[in-house]
Amino acid sequence: MSVYDQLPLEGMPRRLYSCTPSRLNTWLDCRRRYRFTYLDRPQPAKGPAWAHNSVGASVHNALAGWWREPYERRTPLTAAILLTNGWITEGFRDGEQSAQWLGRARDLVSGYVATLDPSDDPVGVERTVATRTKVIAVSGRIDRLDRRGDELVVVDYKTGRRPLTQDDARSSLALAIYAIASSRMMRTPCYSVELHHLPTGEIVEWRHTDDTLRRHLSRAEEMAVEAADADERYRAALSDVPAPRSGSGAGTAGRTASRAPQPQSDGPLQPATGGQATAVSAELDDLFAPSPGPICGWCDFRRHCPEGQAAAQDRRPWDGLAD
Repeated sequence: MSVYDQLPLEGMPRRLYSCTPSRLNTWLDCRRRYRFTYLDRPQPAKGPAWAHNSVGASVHNALAGWWREPYERRTPLTAAILLTNGWITEGFRDGEQSAQWLGRARDLVSGYVATLDPSDDPVGVERTVATRTKVIAVSGRIDRLDRRGDELVVVDYKTGRRPLTQDDARSSLALAIYAIASSRMMRTPCYSVELHHLPTGEIVEWRHTDDTLRRHLSRAEEMAVEAADADERYRAALSDVPAPRSGSGAGTAGRTASRAPQPQSDGPLQPATGGQATAVSAELDDLFAPSPGPICGWCDFRRHCPEGQAAAQDRRPWDGLAD
């Protein structure tokens, strides 16, 4: 019996933990960032946009749009036009840097689509897939889903400067979940996952087995059980906090439209004011402890985390761009 036959949809004894692979990976990477991202409302203000994310989003959008064009318009020139028209300018040092990267990104997408067969329509582009187990209801969006013979293949675009290895494809929880969900939804086997690294033109592939997919799914369930328990404890702790008096602050506002850099704060947001709230805040800080390390320099919530500030140097919004 394959792993796809072991994902029951009925008879579930408990409420499912609804999540995405990104949510699970955030829980695994840093519990404080998980709290800031998925639990605190209003959400703590994020820092400025990252230029490398703007490049990645622009490229992904252009490639998705390219496949939606009629066959006769699926050319390298069309890809370049789509990229230019949808270019995201946030996070760059100035207009000159943005223009330079626009040119580089145009070359990336036009060069990549020149290697594709425009008549080979994918099964899905930016396709949302979902599946359930007895523990989780997980969903996510696939960059591209191909059909190769009698099987499906999950394709994920990468635009970062770091070269990829087969371990990146093998260890990706998201790609494994997408393979499982695609197979169940399409009733077609899906074992192969691919990372397409546009800067180098490399394609890194990993072919899963039923066992490797099952292990990824089990790992996702283990993380989900931990996160769901923490979510419940978070809600229980806040339910005991008295509402703030009229005129008192209730937290930091959400991200501003400009996403301009904000002054450093003294620490995580407090759920309310007063002695009881202080005790609750300490409890939540312990429950959602940070995981300081070099990656903290890239965290959107760095300004709210003294441990993260101490663990890594501050990064400028364009520092993630390749030289």
